[in-house]
Amino acid sequence: MSLQDKDRIFTNVYGYQPWNLKAAQARGDWDNTKALLERGQDAIIQEVKDSGLRGRGGAGFPTGMKWSFMPKESKDGRPSFLVINADESEPGSCKDREIIRHDPHKLLEGALVAGFAMRARAAYIYIRGEYIREAETLFAARDEAYAAGLLGKNACGSGYDFDVFVHRGAGAYICGEETAMIESLEGKKGQPRLKPPFPAGAGLYGCPTTVNNVESIAVAPTILRRGAGWFSSFGNENNRGTKLFQISGHVNKPCVVEEAMSISFEELIEKHCGGIRGGWDNLLAVIPGGSSVPLVPGEQIRHVAMDFDGLKAVGSGLGTAAVIVMDKSTDIVRAISRLSYFYKHESCGQCTPCREGTGWMWRVMERLRTGDADVAEIDMLQEVTKQVEGHTICALGDAAAWPIQGLIRHFRPEIERRITERAGDVREAAE
Repeated sequence: MSLQDKDRIFTNVYGYQPWNLKAAQARGDWDNTKALLERGQDAIIQEVKDSGLRGRGGAGFPTGMKWSFMPKESKDGRPSFLVINADESEPGSCKDREIIRHDPHKLLEGALVAGFAMRARAAYIYIRGEYIREAETLFAARDEAYAAGLLGKNACGSGYDFDVFVHRGAGAYICGEETAMIESLEGKKGQPRLKPPFPAGAGLYGCPTTVNNVESIAVAPTILRRGAGWFSSFGNENNRGTKLFQISGHVNKPCVVEEAMSISFEELIEKHCGGIRGGWDNLLAVIPGGSSVPLVPGEQIRHVAMDFDGLKAVGSGLGTAAVIVMDKSTDIVRAISRLSYFYKHESCGQCTPCREGTGWMWRVMERLRTGDADVAEIDMLQEVTKQVEGHTICALGDAAAWPIQGLIRHFRPEIERRITERAGDVREAAE
C-alpha cells in the first residue's frame, strides 16, 4: 500500500514553497516544540523506540536504541554531543540534499529534540563540501532559528540551552563513516577510528557522542507529534515508517519521493517514475541502496519489498534507498568497474587490505571489462573481495567488494563472453 499525501513528513521536498522559518511554521514545524520537550528525555527516546524507526543512513540500526546508549548524567563533567551526518557522498544518494535545500527547519527542530533527549550540549551538522547552496540555506535557516529564540539559550522557552554548529567538509567519501567524521570535525585527517571506544563513550573531543543521519533526525518531531503508532503503521515488521527513495538511471521520470517502507519495487517505479525506459522487458539490473550494495538482476527485483529485509533476501540491501536503475543498454561490467575506481580513489589508505585491495580490484575489473584477461581471474577476483570484505576498520572495504561480488554472482556469463571473444579476436589477428 502506497503512502497518502496526508501522511507525508516531508511536504516540501520539491521546493514548491519557501524554505524559510515562516513557511516552515505554516507547514507545522516548530509547532509548540516546548511541549514536545516537556514530555521528558526518557519519554521521547521511548516514543522513538516504539515507532520502529531505523537509521536512514544505510546501516539501519534502531534509532531509539542508539539514543539510549548515551549516558544519562556526566560523571566527570564532560558534555555530550549530537553529530548529524549530512556528508551524503554515496553515489546515487541525494535525499539529504533535498531536506537541507527545501526543509532545513525540519532538521534543526529534529536536532533540538534529539539533542535534548540525549542530554546533548550541542549538535554539529557535518555537511558535504560540494553542497554549496545547501550549506548556505542551512546557515541561513540556523540564523533564523537563533533569532526567533528556537535555538541557543533557553531554546523554545524550554529552559534548555542548545547550540547548533554547521561544519563544512572537504568532499571526502570516507568522512561519511561516523568516526572519520568525528576526526574531521576535530580538525584531523578523516580516517576511521578503531572501536572500542565507541562514540557513545568517547566521540567528539573525547565526549559521549551520537552520530545520526539527516533523515533519521528530521523525522523525529513528526513522530512525536503524530505518535509512534502512526509511524509504525507503515511497512512490514522491523521495517517501519516512511522513507525517502531516490530513483535515478533508466526510468522515465527520475525523482526523490517519500513512500511507505516495504512498497514493492514495481509499484514504486510505476507510480512515481512512469515505468522503466523501454518497458519492464528492457530492465537489466538495479542497485537498490546506493553504489555500495550488490546489484539485483531485473527479473529478481520486480516484486521485492523495498525495505531492509526484503532486499536482504535477494542478496542486496536497502542502504540509503538510492535506487539506480540500469536497462539493457548498460555495459554492466563497465558500470561496476567505474564504481571500483571510485572506491579505489576514496580509500583513506589506513588499512592495508583496502589500500592495496581496492586498486588491485579496479585494475582486474578493467581487464575483465575489455576481456583482456583469463577466465581463472574471475575466481581470483572473487577470492580477493573476500579477503578485503570484513578485514578493515570501517565498511569501505565491504563497499568496494560487494558491487563486484554482485556482478560475478549474477553476470558471470557476460564476463566470460568478453574474455572468449577477446581471445578469438587475438587469435584471428595472429593468423
